[in-house]
Amino acid sequence: MFLSPYYKKDEQLVSVTAEQASEFAKGVAQDFNPIHDVAAKKFCVPGDLLFALVLGQYGLSQTMGFRFEGMVGDGVPLLFPEQVGGAFAVVDDKGKQYLSVTRSGASTLCDVQTESFIRSYVAFSGLNFTHVLVPMMKAHGVMINPARPLVIYESMSFDLTTLDFNKVELSLVEQKLVVDGKRGDVTLGFELHCGDKLVGTGIKTLVLSGLRAIDEQSMDEMVERYESRRIDYQGA
Repeated sequence: MFLSPYYKKDEQLVSVTAEQASEFAKGVAQDFNPIHDVAAKKFCVPGDLLFALVLGQYGLSQTMGFRFEGMVGDGVPLLFPEQVGGAFAVVDDKGKQYLSVTRSGASTLCDVQTESFIRSYVAFSGLNFTHVLVPMMKAHGVMINPARPLVIYESMSFDLTTLDFNKVELSLVEQKLVVDGKRGDVTLGFELHCGDKLVGTGIKTLVLSGLRAIDEQSMDEMVERYESRRIDYQGA
């Protein structure tokens, strides 16, 4: 499967190096959050890669929910259970939990369907910052700390009405930001289509930390830095 360059597996233990995580973030998800840089002080593996690894291991079910409960560091050994039911967790070799998963309905292990679903979803995630979060912050007159921009991936769930598709495309249909002091709770609703046919819906939630009153110049500079990282990577 296309995910093989982005992780290492030893029996049921899966690990992701900083280099693998960074390449997935930039090359697959088009996510240029500095927290996924190899040399980042608070480096973490992208939640989208953990999500993708679950689908790669266990297949795509009609109804799935993911809750991210911890930041995975460079090379942390993660236990992906050999046998799973309707609810399971991904923990490290010391028992610390990082991800909980629920699933139900029909499922498929088809690589074509799973890859299409993963690529469509993570591409949507990669656009969240500049195309969704920044306009919402501006509308609410707030911004994250430009020196330490922290956006936490909290949860994601989806319901598919059918698994009868080879290619799926995702579109944003709802967005909401609720500001509570220095915290912002973001809810993004999306639809999944195969051609003109609606095949499912989903919700993603994020947490914005360290909110403060917006400074337009600082915000614009933060966006410029983000975009320059994208341009530098694509030109490398």
